[in-house]
Amino acid sequence: MSEPFLIGDAMTGGYGKGPDILHDCTISADKGEIAVIVGPNGAGKSTAMKAVFGMLNVHGGSVRLDGEDITKLSPQERVVKGMGFVPQTSNIFTSMTVEENLEMGAFIRTDDFSDTLTQIYDLFPILKEKRFQAAGELSGGQRQQVAVGRALMTQPKVLMLDEPTAGVSPIVMDELFDRIIEVARTGIPILMVEQNARQALEIADKAYVLVQGRNAHTGTGKELLADEEVRRSFLGG
Repeated sequence: MSEPFLIGDAMTGGYGKGPDILHDCTISADKGEIAVIVGPNGAGKSTAMKAVFGMLNVHGGSVRLDGEDITKLSPQERVVKGMGFVPQTSNIFTSMTVEENLEMGAFIRTDDFSDTLTQIYDLFPILKEKRFQAAGELSGGQRQQVAVGRALMTQPKVLMLDEPTAGVSPIVMDELFDRIIEVARTGIPILMVEQNARQALEIADKAYVLVQGRNAHTGTGKELLADEEVRRSFLGG
């Protein structure tokens, strides 16, 4: 069986010289797949994603993208290799317009990115409507669309989203999930950390439940939704 397109394999590590937060943790995403990381607060969900992106020290395990070991690369080098990462907070330039934010996303490109900009506007029509407005004036859901759109401007090989629906209304959450599904259908693997576990599992091709930085349950979203222990422990019954 071939290896997944993106894999953080048996990762152990933490921040700086602090204690390990991840313990032999493995997460992966394949082309066109939505892989979701869920679990209780403090389970290491965002830490696992940051480890894949190179934002903390991994002293055990490895990270591989399209068969290449990128464990030693900086986050900036991983972006060049094809990683798009959308942090949970401070993920847009509030004083810049929507279009300027998107153009900033193309900073590593030397080609004409106008076609990509058109694709982003097709995906998020509200951004086209508000393209000359300061991004800081947008609603929470619209800001998230700007952040995702900016990550897509790099034409990433994989897209990683840290709690993309945090603080948005259920209607906006459903709309964001619809757009995420559309992105996955283009073949881009999506790795996503999500607090709204039940809704995230409904769209997940693959899902990981982490507990105290370790893999507790792994399966398809449907399998985990049907798992009595997962439902009782993490989904409120």
